[in-house]
Amino acid sequence: MIALTRRPALSLVNCEVGYAPRREIDLHLAFRQHEAYCRALRQLGVEVEILPPEEAFPDSVFIEDNAVILDELAVMTSMGTPSRQGEPALLFPVLALHRRLATIAPPATIEGGDILRMGKTLYVGVSTRTNREGVEAFRAIVEPLGYQVTPVGVQACLHLKTACTALDDETLLLNPDWIDSDALRAFRLLYVPAEEPFGANVLRLPDGVLAQTSSPLTRDEIESQGFAVTCVDLGEFAKADAGLTCLSLLIPS
Repeated sequence: MIALTRRPALSLVNCEVGYAPRREIDLHLAFRQHEAYCRALRQLGVEVEILPPEEAFPDSVFIEDNAVILDELAVMTSMGTPSRQGEPALLFPVLALHRRLATIAPPATIEGGDILRMGKTLYVGVSTRTNREGVEAFRAIVEPLGYQVTPVGVQACLHLKTACTALDDETLLLNPDWIDSDALRAFRLLYVPAEEPFGANVLRLPDGVLAQTSSPLTRDEIESQGFAVTCVDLGEFAKADAGLTCLSLLIPS
């Protein structure tokens, strides 16, 4: 597995915010946290490729949103805010080395943080960043490849994966207060403690689960289910409404 990451730009201080109030980002600390994140990815069995910062795009460090990587192709997304709409094109030459590419264009919007893959089903969050046109454009690309697309309402967070991520093929970690989880009832659901609403955003990797130091109760619950957990501090990126999954784009071997 390869993880594409992008170094934070100095312009990160001007990033978009959605549900989080705007707070000052300590850039030096953000740089150190990003380096620690990349080290943790390597420790958990991932080959990490670090792309250079893009000053013209303050949010470009949140590389997950720019594409959806499937076995057959990479779907280049259509970003939900004007300031980010040039980001996916930055990845065309990189991802073309790994997959054939498909694209989605405005007025359809869809971001990678709203896509949760469970086997051949792709759950797509309908959020402030992903609209119904984006869901249907995505469906038109992936259903001929044998995937099923299931929309999920997102009410109180930025993306679907802010509130729901996979621990394994049968288990989801979930904050049920932020999304409509009815479509997910077929899975074993592990709920985050009310005190840690952002704890549901974890990253499943070959050699364990990556979680955040800000959610120790969630970490304990995951470990009690038999998963090995490594924690990192991403507090500066949380100020930008971002979590663990946002900072990497995983390319399965």
